[in-house]
Amino acid sequence: MENYLITIYRFYEKQQDKLKGIRSVEIASELKISKPSVSSMIKKLTNLNYLKSEPYSKIFFTKKGLTYAKKLIHNHRIIEVFLRNILELDVADIHKEAHILEHAFSDKVIKKLNLFLNNPQMSPYRKKISQI
Repeated sequence: MENYLITIYRFYEKQQDKLKGIRSVEIASELKISKPSVSSMIKKLTNLNYLKSEPYSKIFFTKKGLTYAKKLIHNHRIIEVFLRNILELDVADIHKEAHILEHAFSDKVIKKLNLFLNNPQMSPYRKKISQI
């Protein structure tokens, strides 16, 4: 579920018009999975009130979903900063490593990392880090 929300948020983040919505085919292509698998997960996320969607229509975040997706992205990017600035991992490796670690770090650890790193504003990939 989290990987879907993160993927959808990345598309959302790139959009000029936030009311445009995301197409499931974009998600399937990005995650390299079948469109029926995406449709199934979108339905689950809609039932959990993270997304709004109708069959064969575009996908939108609910307030709850957007808040949660922003938190997930924030955590991922804080870990990326830590891996790059403190552990000095190569930029080519940090996204993959952050993806592994984001599932293991608690909110408490992320808050401490954020403070330790002096509340960074940008990830090593020049992506904005929203403060939550």
